Amino acid sequence: MGHQMKRIRAVTALGIHLLLPGVTFAQTNTGTLHGFSTDALARVDSALERYVADEKIAGAVVLALLDGKIAYERAAGWADRDSGRRMETGAIFRIASQTKAVTSVAIMMLVEEGKIALDDPVGSYIPSFEKTTVAVKSDTGRVIAPAKRPITISDLLTHTAGISYGRGELVSPLYEARGLGPAAGLGWYTADKNEPVCETIGRLGTLPFVAQPGEQFVYGYNTDILGCVVERVSGLSLDEFFRSKITVPLGMHDTYFFLPPAKRNRLATVYASGWDGRIRRAPEGSRGQGHYVDGPRRNFSGGAGLVSTAMDYARFLQMLLNGGELDGVRILSPKTVELMTTNQVGTIYNAEGLGFGLGFETVDRPGASGPFPKGTFGWGGAYGSRYSADPRERLVLVLMIQLMPNDTDVRDTIPELIYRALAP
Repeated sequence: MGHQMKRIRAVTALGIHLLLPGVTFAQTNTGTLHGFSTDALARVDSALERYVADEKIAGAVVLALLDGKIAYERAAGWADRDSGRRMETGAIFRIASQTKAVTSVAIMMLVEEGKIALDDPVGSYIPSFEKTTVAVKSDTGRVIAPAKRPITISDLLTHTAGISYGRGELVSPLYEARGLGPAAGLGWYTADKNEPVCETIGRLGTLPFVAQPGEQFVYGYNTDILGCVVERVSGLSLDEFFRSKITVPLGMHDTYFFLPPAKRNRLATVYASGWDGRIRRAPEGSRGQGHYVDGPRRNFSGGAGLVSTAMDYARFLQMLLNGGELDGVRILSPKTVELMTTNQVGTIYNAEGLGFGLGFETVDRPGASGPFPKGTFGWGGAYGSRYSADPRERLVLVLMIQLMPNDTDVRDTIPELIYRALAP
């Protein structure tokens, strides 16, 4: 008993909270905690301790839901190491590309309402996309060619529209001149823009893309364009659409595009992997702390703009695992969720067992992505966060960190350890 109490004190000293008020952990039998081996989960604790002690990360929140119940929830290290503010499970994180899943759900809600169709040309909603172009490398440098066909809503959901973040040498000067690509942080950042997102996307449509529609998987502004489509079709800002139809109905009360000033002290600080393998505080601005509290608060990036908590995002994922419903609130139909979380692009995304659905990476073969079984879907964010939803094990896993760039293996190690902890 004395050894156990020493361990609890040591873990708590590092900011890892074993139990929270109001949270119940289901004890099933000796050595297991709601479907997990307690001894094996201790290895997850130890790994988090090690990452913090070795200064690989400042802090993290890890949350696992099994059958919709909290099976593992930990806060490790520091929300702001320099000021001594400890990480808490309710910390708010910049989730960057995890925003894409929410925007994809918004689009599919409009599809279910019959307001748009997956094969609709994007130009029907955004005029600058009626006739798009593609930059092609030639002996003389760069040739701008017309697109072979219109870009569709489905192309954007699957990232097969040929649209990048404008950072490649073939197009970067053109994008930078229009306030995109190199002029937008690492390409995807728009939180500092004092204009509505559809104004930004309107300019994007005048620029050349990097591949023909439907021919390649190209990761880029696709979901930001979809955010503009949501605004045009619904008549609401993307912020209003999310709040009224997704986040508030699902009880996601800490998910925003821009943080209310009263909650600024819950926002975790961004750190960066350093040349010596240890973290340093990231700079202010688009490549670091961002404009999520102070700034214009006008540009709602459907591709990378949200801040959220581990629990909020886990609730969103649990809704999807439940076939589109949570706590009596239905967001999507089961068939729509199945379509979104099934590979829609064949081997264009990956020929080794991974696919891409309508907004999510999919695991099509066991072993293709670490411990995740076939049927798992997920993605991550530029600030180091990662999520997965596993229908076979009924397991939701959310890892939240704020590390950009992230030169650690924490996003692979923690899920691996959690899967190993699943009780037989």
